[in-house]
Amino acid sequence: MPWKDHLHRFKQELNHRVAEPGAAAQPPPVPPHPPAIPPRPPAVHWKPQFYPNVPINLEWDAKLGNGPDGWGNQELQHYTAEPQNAFHTPEGLLVVRALANNSAPSPEQRYTSARLVSRQTLARDKGVLSATILSPCAEGIWPAFWLLPREPFSWPTDGEIDIAETWNGDHENRSCLHWGHHHEPQKHRVLGTRIPDMHSRPVRYDFAWEQPNGVPGQGRMIWYIDGRPVMKCQVPSGTRPLRDMNILLNVAVGGNVCGGKVPRDGYYDMVIYNLSIVSELEYGGWPRFEQDWHHPSVPGGNTY
Repeated sequence: MPWKDHLHRFKQELNHRVAEPGAAAQPPPVPPHPPAIPPRPPAVHWKPQFYPNVPINLEWDAKLGNGPDGWGNQELQHYTAEPQNAFHTPEGLLVVRALANNSAPSPEQRYTSARLVSRQTLARDKGVLSATILSPCAEGIWPAFWLLPREPFSWPTDGEIDIAETWNGDHENRSCLHWGHHHEPQKHRVLGTRIPDMHSRPVRYDFAWEQPNGVPGQGRMIWYIDGRPVMKCQVPSGTRPLRDMNILLNVAVGGNVCGGKVPRDGYYDMVIYNLSIVSELEYGGWPRFEQDWHHPSVPGGNTY
């Protein structure tokens, strides 16, 4: 079903249903669903404008080219600032589009896409970053919604947070925290959540954090999918304050995680239905955060 056909269904269902994220092998029990109606709407600190007359570069910086070593992952795409790779729709959506043309004569033309970095940072020591996204799921495709520190920064020691990414069409979301190199397995936390229908419906992702005074090594984070907590971590020492983090949206092509697979010719859309930074969780607020943090069934992720 094309992404445009999801809009009407999304508006009807999103506020009336908290969908199951799909079961991993022997999943742990999870806390119960929050109340169906929030006691009050959270305050909105930032919400980008997804209107056709609003230029992408008003709120986003576009990274360009293929980066060093394929952006460090042997990726194949060349990022552009062209409207065919990132645009707003008349329905009020943001689309990040990867285009594949395997017969193109040059690598720069074969795979193009967009990598958008928000001009806005999280900017606060406590809040929730929320997005509803329909992700492309196909061989050779790697969409991501994630966080990096404001430039200049030292990667990965300053910290990287991945909220939504799926590899190679496997219908599994990875929630990740990285603050070390690949040969330092203790400095990685990763948890996969199966979402069998993620290719056919928008999925809601929430990342809630609190870090008093931005002190490294202090603070807590919880990742949510469709209203359920899927991973929790303490803020590692030595990382940049969470308030310094920018938001990234991109669709990569190929790369190490895709195992040498490349996409078929065509377009692959990551559709962002909404995106915002708000004051607290929509359902349950900070009391819900505390409940989920202390609930023994919410895992802390796995090392490499």
